[in-house]
Amino acid sequence: MVRRMRRLVAVLVGGLAATLVAVATAGPATAAPKPPPAGVDITGDGLAEPLRLRAESHPQHVVAVIDQVNFLPGIGQKTGPKAADLGPKYTIVVLAGDTPKQTFDLYPKAKGGPRVFRPAKQPDNRKTSAGWFLGRLSMSETLRTAGVPLEREFDTVSGGVGGGERVIPEDALDPARDIDEALGEMQRLLLLNGAVVLVITLGLAGIALLIRRRTS
Repeated sequence: MVRRMRRLVAVLVGGLAATLVAVATAGPATAAPKPPPAGVDITGDGLAEPLRLRAESHPQHVVAVIDQVNFLPGIGQKTGPKAADLGPKYTIVVLAGDTPKQTFDLYPKAKGGPRVFRPAKQPDNRKTSAGWFLGRLSMSETLRTAGVPLEREFDTVSGGVGGGERVIPEDALDPARDIDEALGEMQRLLLLNGAVVLVITLGLAGIALLIRRRTS
């Protein structure tokens, strides 16, 4: 009887361990639908109306503008330069399709180098904190080539504080993609934790049953 119980416990634990490995390595059960094309709206000094850039018609400009803010860390500085040292301000709104997702204030001519301000209030109501960040040295030229009325800079270095020049795949333009990936990872983590708890519980139950059989 004891041998049969040991075999039963071994089979259960082995099966659950295999399930645990499968859950940890498997991807999402169904592929998420392809997100709508991304875009950016730019408003600010010298622009009589918003500058609307869309990935279908201006893919390079959309990628370049988004690259000015996609490297920002989670926490920025609480205070920025003095208002007199900021220079012209340009607000960009990152969209997924026609839905605004994120907004940032860019100061390409700030004293001491370009600056980025991320407001705490975001269009998609995501939870974030307000913060100031050092911008890329290429900010002014990027905005100028996208259509913002700024003087040309001949000494701009590729990249900047945020890092070197990068090539971003088209699917990285959608701001909602990171949210979908985070939810998928959270689901897998919950399933993984549940499987671990189940394996431990069954193992303890099997051991307790064996001890009870032996002592009875």
